[in-house]
Amino acid sequence: MYNIIGVVKNVVMTSPFEPVKPIMYGFLKEYGSVLQIRTNPKLSMSAALAKIKPVYDKYDPESPFDYHFVDAEFGKKFATEERVGKLAGVFTVLAILISSLGLFGMAAFVAEQRKKEIGVRKVLGASVVGLWRLLSTEFVVLVFISLLIAIPLSNYFMKQWLLHYTYRVPLPWWIFAITGVGAILLTLATVSWQTIKASLANPVNSLKSE
Repeated sequence: MYNIIGVVKNVVMTSPFEPVKPIMYGFLKEYGSVLQIRTNPKLSMSAALAKIKPVYDKYDPESPFDYHFVDAEFGKKFATEERVGKLAGVFTVLAILISSLGLFGMAAFVAEQRKKEIGVRKVLGASVVGLWRLLSTEFVVLVFISLLIAIPLSNYFMKQWLLHYTYRVPLPWWIFAITGVGAILLTLATVSWQTIKASLANPVNSLKSE
């Protein structure tokens, strides 16, 4: 007969992909030889281990005093997810850089193709801000359409991925809102150089061949 001295909340002890199973904590030879100890947070770990070892050797001198830290052992359960997260972050940065270069090149191409149109608009009194808005709006509309397609798909696949976990975080709407706003701002920052450059160009140079 054993005395129950406390009950703790559910803790993920085995696989993070499975529901938490009932478990007993103790120092019972017939159930195993693992003792879990919570140390005083005000005490350094080296000092705590120095106090624990003599007590451990007193009650179980035959077993070696081998210890592991719970946070390190718990972190091993999510090692694969951490690697996937780091790889996803690297590829995300690469995708953003490649997309920005593509947008920059496309903005330069569009500005060159519409050079004479921009010159005519400037002669007729169009302002630099108005020309910048005209050229940038086209790219923003394309990004907005892509967001309308990408956000529902990413929301669906993210929820499907999170279903593999018993305990999971929700997906709040503001994550997608921040992503969309960031994509639009990045688009504006990328194409603004070419659009403003084309807007500030002397219309005489673009119309002299007409």
